[in-house]
Amino acid sequence: MAIPDFIRNLRASVGHDLLWLPGVSAVVLDDEGRVLLGQRSDNHRWCVPSGIPDPGEQPAQCAVREVYEETGVHCVVERIVAVRSGREVTYPNGDRCQFMDVTVRCRAVGGEARVNDDESLAVGWFEVDALPEMKESQLFRIKQALSDEPTWFEPMPSD
Repeated sequence: MAIPDFIRNLRASVGHDLLWLPGVSAVVLDDEGRVLLGQRSDNHRWCVPSGIPDPGEQPAQCAVREVYEETGVHCVVERIVAVRSGREVTYPNGDRCQFMDVTVRCRAVGGEARVNDDESLAVGWFEVDALPEMKESQLFRIKQALSDEPTWFEPMPSD
């Protein structure tokens, strides 16, 4: 996965220490209600397009950019569907990160689904009832994007 320059610069100072980072995930639907997915080149898992916003970049801008960079599909953001803190991740090189993910629902408006960079092995449109094997966190994002519920967030624990 491509590491943004600003994170590379941070790593020069903090080494492998835990970084708390923003993340944006995009559940993109076409006119037929299919979901756009990419098979990641690093772990071979199917996922919705996602990425890290550049400093100052708005979440919607990040979603549109990442979807095009990863899949060749042009999209527009319709709404935020979930805000959720993920678990800590340790990458093979020892870097540790934890992401605050903003998941947005998007509508495809052009382009052609294809592998558009080195982050994906495959890209395609999938019927909601015929999704490939995916992690529960990915399925949760899709479920929230398909629902009419308001933006989901983790409730505060009660004392």
